[in-house]
Amino acid sequence: MTQITGGVGAPPYLRIVAELRRRIAEGELAPGDRIPSTRRIAEEWGVALATATKALTTLRLEGLVEARPRIGTVVAAPAPASPPSAEPPSPSPEPELSLDRIVRTAIGIADSEGLPALSMRGVAARLGVAPMSTYRYVPSKEELVLHMADAAFGEEGYPADAPEDWRARVELGARTMWRLYRRHPWLAQLGSLTRPLFVPRLLDHGEWILGALDGHGLDPTRLFDIHVLIYSHVQGLAVHLEREAHAEAATGQSEDQWMDSRTPDLQALARSGRFPTFAKVVGGFEGGYDLRLDDLFELGLKALLDGLRPLVEGESA
Repeated sequence: MTQITGGVGAPPYLRIVAELRRRIAEGELAPGDRIPSTRRIAEEWGVALATATKALTTLRLEGLVEARPRIGTVVAAPAPASPPSAEPPSPSPEPELSLDRIVRTAIGIADSEGLPALSMRGVAARLGVAPMSTYRYVPSKEELVLHMADAAFGEEGYPADAPEDWRARVELGARTMWRLYRRHPWLAQLGSLTRPLFVPRLLDHGEWILGALDGHGLDPTRLFDIHVLIYSHVQGLAVHLEREAHAEAATGQSEDQWMDSRTPDLQALARSGRFPTFAKVVGGFEGGYDLRLDDLFELGLKALLDGLRPLVEGESA
């Protein structure tokens, strides 16, 4: 754990800011380098997540760092020098606090740093308002997350002229959902098949899939089972988007770097003789195996719909 140093009596977040500012000024952290996440700062300096968030927010307001989705917070490139002005520009008025602004700020935190980094105090710090101000609009983190999910799922909709073919309509719905999970990986961590998330804009996507399957002679139970199966394929793969982001933040290794470090273990298993088929398949890879979730999504969607076709179309005959 890093010893917090700085001016006597200075708040912990300012001492963290001073240290990170020094690392940037002295070139230890160059433009584009990733700044420690809020969780890593909390662990390294022994402070609360809200304190870590406040430190990063201060650096953002100074223009020293910037948040990049699915990467985290990185050192910002130096701003180009501005020509001298006769009069200093007047400060822009602070946007009025609103539920939408709170939700969008929270989504930005979850996108760049993951859902575990989200807190009501952290959102308030990012907005530059008093911690209790956000509670006038949303009473708890749990309710905030529901608002975030509803807003995120509402970012994409469907055309009024729906494809007539059930399969084309299901494919459009599944790919739309996959894009949303790709954009906001934390969404896949919310709810489960047995305890689903009930927000209106998620149900808009369910309505689209159900509408594609309706009218084919399926009884309500079978119809809904198929809908859940399609949704589980999308969400089941999307769960790994956020897990990989967490793992990379925790280990400091990319997926490829982590796999390279495990090569000796993999080779030992292949040579053990206990898993001949595994050894044969792994030995047949040319240049290694590159796991692509997008490709698996498309492969799984095709296989799933191919298998469902006789069921859907057969019961409508």
